[in-house]
Amino acid sequence: MRTRIPLLAEIPLLVWLVILWGALWQDYSLGNLVFGLAIGLVIVNIFYLPPVELGGRLNLLASAVFVLTFIGSVAAASFQVLWVSITKGPRTKNAVLAVKLRTRSDLIVTATGHTISLIPGSLVVDVDRSTSTLYLHCLDISSPESAERFRDQVRRIEAGLIRSIGSKEELAIIRAEKQNASTGGSR
Repeated sequence: MRTRIPLLAEIPLLVWLVILWGALWQDYSLGNLVFGLAIGLVIVNIFYLPPVELGGRLNLLASAVFVLTFIGSVAAASFQVLWVSITKGPRTKNAVLAVKLRTRSDLIVTATGHTISLIPGSLVVDVDRSTSTLYLHCLDISSPESAERFRDQVRRIEAGLIRSIGSKEELAIIRAEKQNASTGGSR
């Protein structure tokens, strides 16, 4: 038997399931959404779905910066993929890299994985939830330095998400690392 998750912790999941139900039927009428809620309640009570734990904070300015940075990364990576395909073609060296994230939050691990997968040139191959490690297939990784640059990009995405929606504890870790890096300390 699994322990019962409080209904309050399941609200984000239920909201998502109701929105998904409306989108699948392309009908957001009150009756359809109530029926979707009933199906959602059955699903969360029959199948084990871990609760979506929110950090309890939303920073709109950090979110706006994150979105703008993401759009810039997508544009830049699109041109880089074009350039690599024209200049190197099939001789491009690829790699599967492991990137251990700082967060333990399933939400931020998932959002980081989805964000990096939306940027051309990389794709999440696997996730080790127990260690918060993403395994990514990356285009044009020809040296240990380029691999480390890519890992840093993933960690910057994670940091942007933590600044936007992470918990206070995760934000403190990011700030401490930034301060440590600016004072010349080790990572």
